Formats: sequence, C-alpha cells, structure tokens
Amino acid sequence: MKHKHKLTPQEQQQLSKSQSQQTAVREFASTEELLRADASQIEVPPAVAKRLDESISREPKPSRSWWRRITGR
Repeated sequence: MKHKHKLTPQEQQQLSKSQSQQTAVREFASTEELLRADASQIEVPPAVAKRLDESISREPKPSRSWWRRITGR
C-alpha cells in the first residue's frame, strides 16, 4: 500500500501560486498571425504613433496602374 503525502499549508500555497502564474499556451499558424495577436495586446506609446504617422505621410504615393491611367479611374 502506498503512503500518500499530504501537502503542508506552505507547500499548498506555493503550488497554487505557481499554477496561477502559468499562462495559456497558444499556437499560431503563421508569423503574421503571431504579430497580429501581439499587436492587439500591446499599446503603442503616443510619441511613437505620432512619429510613425509622420513618417508614413512623407512616403511617396504609389503611382496609378497603367489601366487606371488609360480608363481615367
């Protein structure tokens, strides 16, 4: 017959603390999916967002495709 070991109150507290600290494991099908999930959880600092918006606004606009130039769309 096996002897069952009872946990002391301190051991029980440590066990519950370590179990609560464990996070759920997620698997991602692609890198893009991982980046989207990460981006949804992280808030971009306002200063960084402002600099990014300014940088994007300075980028040259893509040229219109040949068929849009011909059809005037």
